[in-house]
Amino acid sequence: MSIQKKRFNVYNMTCTSCENRVEKSIKKLTGVENAKADYSKQIVEVLYDDSYCNGEKICEAIEKAGYTVQKPKSFTFIGILIIVAAIVILGFNTSGFDMEEKLNAGSYAVIFMVGVLTSIHCVGMCGGIMLSQSLGKESQSKFDAIKPALLYNLGRVISYTLLGGIVGALGSVFSLSLTAQAVMQILAGVFMLIMGLNMTGFSLFRKINLKLPYSACKFKHKFKSSFVVGILNGLMPCGPLQTMQLFALASGSASKGALSMFLFSIGTVPLMLTFGALSGLLSKNYTKNILKFSGVLVMALGLIMGSRGLILAGVNIHPMKSTTSSVASSKENSTDSSKKSGSNNNSNTNKNNSAVVENGVQTITMTANNRGYSPNVLYIQKGIPVKWIIKGEQLNSCNNAVVSKALNLQKKLQKGENVIEFTPGNEDINFSCWMGMISGVIKVVDNLDTTAESNTSSTSTTSTTVAGNKTPSCCQVE
Repeated sequence: MSIQKKRFNVYNMTCTSCENRVEKSIKKLTGVENAKADYSKQIVEVLYDDSYCNGEKICEAIEKAGYTVQKPKSFTFIGILIIVAAIVILGFNTSGFDMEEKLNAGSYAVIFMVGVLTSIHCVGMCGGIMLSQSLGKESQSKFDAIKPALLYNLGRVISYTLLGGIVGALGSVFSLSLTAQAVMQILAGVFMLIMGLNMTGFSLFRKINLKLPYSACKFKHKFKSSFVVGILNGLMPCGPLQTMQLFALASGSASKGALSMFLFSIGTVPLMLTFGALSGLLSKNYTKNILKFSGVLVMALGLIMGSRGLILAGVNIHPMKSTTSSVASSKENSTDSSKKSGSNNNSNTNKNNSAVVENGVQTITMTANNRGYSPNVLYIQKGIPVKWIIKGEQLNSCNNAVVSKALNLQKKLQKGENVIEFTPGNEDINFSCWMGMISGVIKVVDNLDTTAESNTSSTSTTSTTVAGNKTPSCCQVE
């Protein structure tokens, strides 16, 4: 008898729950006295009797658990990250495709897809818990046979939703200021990016890990009710689950936090219900690839959350977009003015964007509707008191409040005219909706007349070029 202590590489572990799975698989081998896995280092230390066990059997046990002992190729995932980064950068800095708007609009859809894709991870981590509540129970009907699984998943959905509401409410309590909201969302975005990278297989940030002090798995034999076990499953120290809890926390709203976690949990239900039939059909490599793709979606959610935090902090993360929006808004206003007046006069080109000075006060006007804030780029002159009129035409849960760190402003909008008064300094003033999804900027200039002349000249040059080329634009009819 010879006791050996040896370390083995274990790749594709995505969270600390994977440690338990690897350890249990190895401990089933005859001759193994102990096994201790380390998620951050991607290793497992095994104490075994080489008279009954050897390294080959241990490696087989690791692979049987769904992991690998050979380092996977990472160039594919690096390529994916480069493509994702390129799309995001182009989306933030071009007018052809508004990536941020698409991501923001699809946040809840992305959350649901994360649930669908990570449900394979749920099967691997918690499928045994569900089976322990379902197998070995005599039933007289088909409903009785699936009832434990239904109760277990119902408990999970309720647990996830309640936890989402609780952490979302905590986020609202501790996010009383714009600075706190911005910091919370930025930190949540950073952690989600890190977790997404960990899920895709990168080891750079593996030591940064959120872990609860106890696991719902420890209670699986104590409670007999499938529903109660499902409720306790919400306390599982699972990477994807805790990532979504961070998302709910940063939402700063009990309702939005609950909705986020509800959609995530609903996404995991179908596969959890049918996993018994599918487990024999899906290969280990397939499930790992799906989980890695889910990690990319988690990273996308991190980008969404981080960008919202930066916007709430008063950072203009897409200056080129603002400039383009300004020109587009000017042209649109000019076209509307021309149609109303029946002339081609461009003198009103920038009036709706620039302040109108009267009796020592400059007035700017903006509309809040289902399309956002229009115009979202306004011009004022420094040192002159400003009257900012926001017309609430179509208010929704996103555009119904305007915030600005530069003005220390949190303004709840009402139907009709809303007035905000301030005196500008020398710096531009960034503003957004309270969620950081719709943003804009108030440009502070030295002289409004110079700005108006510059914009009018630019518009005139564009019109002359079109006329000279005799090429009709989308707004022109020959």
